[in-house]
Amino acid sequence: MSLAIRCVGLKKTYDGGVEAVRGVDLSIEEGECFGLLGPNGAGKTTTVEILEGLLSPTAGDVEVLGRRWGTDDEEIRHRLGVSLQETKLSEKLTVEETLHLFASFYRTRRDLEVLLGEMGLLEKRASHVEKLSGGQRQRLAVACALVGDPELLFLDEPTTGLDPQSRRQLWDVIRAFRATRRTVMLTTHYMEEAERLCDRVAIVDHGQVIALGSPRELIARLGAEHVVEFSTDGEVDGTALAALPGVKAMHAEGEARLLTVTEPHVTIPALLALLKDLGRELTRLTTRHASLEDVFVSLTGRHLRDD
Repeated sequence: MSLAIRCVGLKKTYDGGVEAVRGVDLSIEEGECFGLLGPNGAGKTTTVEILEGLLSPTAGDVEVLGRRWGTDDEEIRHRLGVSLQETKLSEKLTVEETLHLFASFYRTRRDLEVLLGEMGLLEKRASHVEKLSGGQRQRLAVACALVGDPELLFLDEPTTGLDPQSRRQLWDVIRAFRATRRTVMLTTHYMEEAERLCDRVAIVDHGQVIALGSPRELIARLGAEHVVEFSTDGEVDGTALAALPGVKAMHAEGEARLLTVTEPHVTIPALLALLKDLGRELTRLTTRHASLEDVFVSLTGRHLRDD
């Protein structure tokens, strides 16, 4: 299968010697929805901006849609759609005027009526940008990225600030885009979003890819399918918890303890027996399936949204 993006040994060092990207290798196939996840300062934004042609790498080889920045810039830009984390739009233009403006930049263009309908902006077509809510502005920014009918779509945290209904509406837009065998590169702070939309994800930390695979594959690497989360009225020795049957990993989040386990029906009775022996009272107990968030915490020691 052809590659939409290929980068090998990608590095970026800023003035002062700050290494933002330290040897990233990625191969993204045409038709994939690929997620790039990482905490603030991990290097994901720098990586994406290099792939978008906004930054030049310090070292490494980059191909986008079989072309190279520096020699095929115009050709690449006509085939890309980019929605930045913060898109500055002219406040005095209407929604429809804004889309007409962005459409004029491209050789091919989407039907604006259809696009406005997909983004839930038909009723706002004559409204000035300054009158839009934050969520409406975000949807307009994504519409501007789609108006040139791109082959490759970069979405940098596209659902930030959206209400749940608008978020799911945008998910449907992304799925419809992918259904035409086009490629999406997505950064997000919502793990559920990555799990639902992405065929594969790369987790980036300290400028390097530390995990790569489908969400299901990465979750399977935890070695357990469930998480038992509980709190007690006092401290419990972590060594004793880690020794419970079926426990593969353990970490604390404030007063709560999270156990990654293979068989909750085996671990929970043993946990209750341990707490009884220690004279501790259980104040909260929940169980759930392991998620991509648990993978991230296991690899980086913090949640994706932690600063």
